[in-house]
Amino acid sequence: MKEFTLDDLVRILRECADQDVWTEIELGGDIADQDFESLGYDSLSLFNTLTHIEHEFGVELSFDIVYTAATPGTLVKVVNEALPNNA
Repeated sequence: MKEFTLDDLVRILRECADQDVWTEIELGGDIADQDFESLGYDSLSLFNTLTHIEHEFGVELSFDIVYTAATPGTLVKVVNEALPNNA
């Protein structure tokens, strides 16, 4: 299985964002250490993001990650640790 990257996460975040706020969300530059809240993502958008990641990458993620992986960089790390070839 391929590695889950920040680019993968940005693509999925864009797909899962509420269309009303999508144009206000800035996902360019180095967002790895910015918290999701400052990027404009609420818990519902993140739950949708996790579900999308689970289906696309074949991983099982705890929804507690929404509260513990506060930044994109942390979420990328958690997903990579959960990938089947890393389990």
